Amino acid sequence: MMSENNLSKGTMWQATTTCDPAYDGVFYYAVKTTGIFCRPSCKSKVPNRENVGFFSNADEAKTAGYRPCKRCRPDLSIKKYDPLEYILEDTMQLIESNYDEKMSLHEMASSIGVSRFHLNRIFKEKTGCTPRTYLEKVRVKKAKELLLTTAFNNTEIGYQVGFRSMSSFYHAFKRNTGLSPSQFRAYYSGNTPKSRT
Repeated sequence: MMSENNLSKGTMWQATTTCDPAYDGVFYYAVKTTGIFCRPSCKSKVPNRENVGFFSNADEAKTAGYRPCKRCRPDLSIKKYDPLEYILEDTMQLIESNYDEKMSLHEMASSIGVSRFHLNRIFKEKTGCTPRTYLEKVRVKKAKELLLTTAFNNTEIGYQVGFRSMSSFYHAFKRNTGLSPSQFRAYYSGNTPKSRT
């Protein structure tokens, strides 16, 4: 088992510059100019050697005042960190927190720090749908909640969950539920279940 104590600084620097995943969990490197620490496998830009310090664990780096990198997440106690999972999770979180705002794929990708083509491809590979489709699903889910728990009318709800026109709201709602917003409210808000014919 390798440990930071029996590694030379030269070996650790080599692992850092080559993004060698074999050293993940063995040591961490921190960059003085950014105040951030990373796993050796991190794909961030290679820092200048004179600005780099090494630590045997994440707690040491945090105690020294460094923040964990958002790209490689050295603060997570998993041995290997899949950056594609990070992209997926961050995109989902971004959508779920801002579903009511106008968001283009380009804006989403910029917030996550990848190209829109890369984001679209990764998201579709991992979930089977695009970020735009996922955004629509989240909006429809929120609309369903509002239809059953508030007295807002369909137009108010459509705008509240982020749709920019009523036709896009109706089409998206019907595409996801098979019902119009009014049919959904009538069917599910009754006290007794209604049979569908």
